[in-house]
Amino acid sequence: MSPNTTPIVDTENDLEPAERIIAPDGSRQPNPQLDRYIADVDLQLLRDLHRDMTVLRRIDAEGVALQRQGQLGLWAPCNGQEAAQIGTARALSPQDFVFPSYRETGVMHVRGAQPGDYVRMWRGEDGAAYDPAALRMAPLQIIIGAQSLHAVGYAMGIQHDGADEVAVTYFGDGATSQGDVNEAMVFASSYRAPVVFVCQNNHWAISEPVGLQSQYPLAGRAPGFGIPSMRVDGNDVVACLAAMRWALEHARSGKGPAYLELVTYRMGPHTTADDPKRYRDEAELEQWRRRDPIARLEAHLRAGGALTDEHLASVQAEADTVAREMRAACLGMTTRPALAVFDGVYAEPHSGLERQRDEFRAYLSTFEEA
Repeated sequence: MSPNTTPIVDTENDLEPAERIIAPDGSRQPNPQLDRYIADVDLQLLRDLHRDMTVLRRIDAEGVALQRQGQLGLWAPCNGQEAAQIGTARALSPQDFVFPSYRETGVMHVRGAQPGDYVRMWRGEDGAAYDPAALRMAPLQIIIGAQSLHAVGYAMGIQHDGADEVAVTYFGDGATSQGDVNEAMVFASSYRAPVVFVCQNNHWAISEPVGLQSQYPLAGRAPGFGIPSMRVDGNDVVACLAAMRWALEHARSGKGPAYLELVTYRMGPHTTADDPKRYRDEAELEQWRRRDPIARLEAHLRAGGALTDEHLASVQAEADTVAREMRAACLGMTTRPALAVFDGVYAEPHSGLERQRDEFRAYLSTFEEA
């Protein structure tokens, strides 16, 4: 499944080489490579995918609002990437283990995150965002691409244990230029590790467009490491589901790693500390609004007579409930005292630690005086 090698020259046409099942207008397109992986996809599953994406978008909007209101230190939006995250996460088996970046809110949702899990880390509270063992998902990774090495190491452990698992790592297009991701693919290929690399190509590595770091599809890099890859329309949730099933089947069957490039778009800022208007053309944004993943699935469901007012009302009610619970969990968190950051660092106290505590106490006192 070698990707097309036509240079990326504009965002309106760069999806032509990507695998697709549902077109932007909602029509069903035959796909000889992927159709067998969606034989079980009925209207109920499509409605469930629509529900997940809608709830995710509401969670994301609430996260942005909480940050703007001073309740979170930061938030990494995923608006526009709902299909890439929900579709791939829905393909996972319960025993598979995920190694995310910092933007996989949708994967968290599918894996069973609780309301407080979405905000705990971004609020700077004690502990990880969630229980990694419960979600089968490693803590959110801020260091670009580092999680890919963790995933490969875990996958090699799967081989050692003979377990029926696959390790899955998510990263953005910018991470593909990091040494960590390339080194991870070297190890994965050399040891035929059961790992799936999922690149969400959202077109912007902070303020740098993907065309500057690669004039060719990113899926074309993986075969150079001996890893089969597939380039997928990342705004087509059904294609993302099917492609992930292909990749998981490949890795689980002992054939080694697989790589997916999901071509999508970050509709909002890189994080809430970013202003995309300073580097992004509004016309480009408008092009991608016409490919909205939720609107696309709604068009498909409507054409099949499966998008009812009752379904839409139910979905919106659920999304609002999740957002309310997320906000309540955030506002109800008790932040430990700032000086508690020194607790538990060493088994026994020592003079160096006490000196640092005193210095930090003095620093904090300047805010009290102000």
